[in-house]
Amino acid sequence: MRLGVLDVGSNTVHLLVVDAHRGAHPTPMSSEKSVLRLAEQLDSAGQLTTAGADKLVRAVNAARDSAEEHGCEDLLALATSAVREAGNANEVLERVRAETGVDLRVLTGEDEARYTFLAARRWYGWSAGHLLVVDIGGGSLELAIGIDEDPDLAVSVPFGAARLTRTRFRKDPPSQREVTALRDWLDGQLAPVARDLRRAGQPDRMVATSKTFRTLARLSGAAPSSSGPRVRRVLTDAGLRQLIAFISRMSAADLAELEGVSASRAHQLVAGALVAEATMRALSLTELEICPWALREGVILRRLDHTNGTGPAAAARGWAAVEPEIGTGRTSRHGARWSR
Repeated sequence: MRLGVLDVGSNTVHLLVVDAHRGAHPTPMSSEKSVLRLAEQLDSAGQLTTAGADKLVRAVNAARDSAEEHGCEDLLALATSAVREAGNANEVLERVRAETGVDLRVLTGEDEARYTFLAARRWYGWSAGHLLVVDIGGGSLELAIGIDEDPDLAVSVPFGAARLTRTRFRKDPPSQREVTALRDWLDGQLAPVARDLRRAGQPDRMVATSKTFRTLARLSGAAPSSSGPRVRRVLTDAGLRQLIAFISRMSAADLAELEGVSASRAHQLVAGALVAEATMRALSLTELEICPWALREGVILRRLDHTNGTGPAAAARGWAAVEPEIGTGRTSRHGARWSR
């Protein structure tokens, strides 16, 4: 079965196409991104601007066409914090539906944490024991912990790298005063979150997902992406502190020149690094292992768990069975099933 996941995030619209069936390892076939920075398209009233909605419609249209060209039987279309927090989200979603035929399902922050946790659990297996998963997005930070495939505790807090860059920094590079102020603020904000996570038990394995963590690990000396997903990569607290001392003095343009740093995310790297540092400090973590699977893979895996048979109709039944509140989707002009 060929599946597509369309992930509308704070920074990018990302289409992942995989070949997979129940019980099998999803094999990536295509990965395409459009940089929209939707979180920066919100006006002073918290509404997604007309220009932002126009960009979103065009990106979803392009992703839908690409999914059809790749022969996807089903497209799971998801939106996270940028759309979730827009005051006119319902109107924007209806416009996307009307103009593209794609229903975007808006995930809660807890949904994000839960699906990401599932992906990490499947990647590491039961031998990981009590698992802690941390994910830094553009708009929010997700944390989850548990012994099973569904976490005992899933938490989402609005400490994303893009959000904090936009709201806490005025200079490029940020001043030392801004860096110190953000560090202190994060320590205070994360203290109660850390207490809740500690009550859930001591983790046996601590892992991190997301582009931010992968970039920080790479800049700290981890293997490049060309080495493949199965190479062990870690981010240590000592390495992160040294890295922050270096990158916090660099402009976004200079950061974009570093190997492993994408130009579209360079401007938010310092804020992301400070969130990672504060999270590790709050939870007394000396090391985080980088997991190559995250939200999109978690959605695919959960979807496959509840699929019986093959083909679009069976696919839709499986998705509706696991997430009945999502709806049954819409049919594209080529007969594939687009599910929320």
